[in-house]
Amino acid sequence: MSMGYLVDERAPVVWRGLMVMKALQQLLHEVDWAALDVLVLDLPPGTGDTQLTITQQIKLDGAVIVSTPQDIALRDAVKGIVMFQKTEVPILGMVQNMSIFTCPHCSQSTHIFGAEGVARECLSHGVDFLGDIPLHASICSDADRGVPTVVSEPGSVRAKAFMDIAETLSHKIGLGGGGE
Repeated sequence: MSMGYLVDERAPVVWRGLMVMKALQQLLHEVDWAALDVLVLDLPPGTGDTQLTITQQIKLDGAVIVSTPQDIALRDAVKGIVMFQKTEVPILGMVQNMSIFTCPHCSQSTHIFGAEGVARECLSHGVDFLGDIPLHASICSDADRGVPTVVSEPGSVRAKAFMDIAETLSHKIGLGGGGE
């Protein structure tokens, strides 16, 4: 389910305050989610009304903070860490997104956004480092087609990165053999 299904695909979502809260209420309480083991909420960066309302209205097993390794992105990620700590939501860990790019022509790897930013913040804030997701065109094209990389290319290094993170998280929340 996505907010994108509720508005015209060309229309910007310029909702504030009560409109956002009403849409959030509908997504959380009026969608027939059926029997779920996990519900993942992919939120935009920030610590605004939406994030705060979620922490107040849903019992969360935890939060995963995803960031690129560059300093500007990490500033928002750290704000998210602090917000979840203040609201007593367990932080399951951090993921470093777009961690490395490997040229498809020459196979040279480059850390376009830096190399160790997320790992450094994990150490600084006592948060587990969950893994790296590489920067790769297939991840983008898979998402555009609505097909997860783990389905479209299950044997790829990219799929393994996602699966390793998912396995770690499943153990942390008690789905993968008893939790931690």
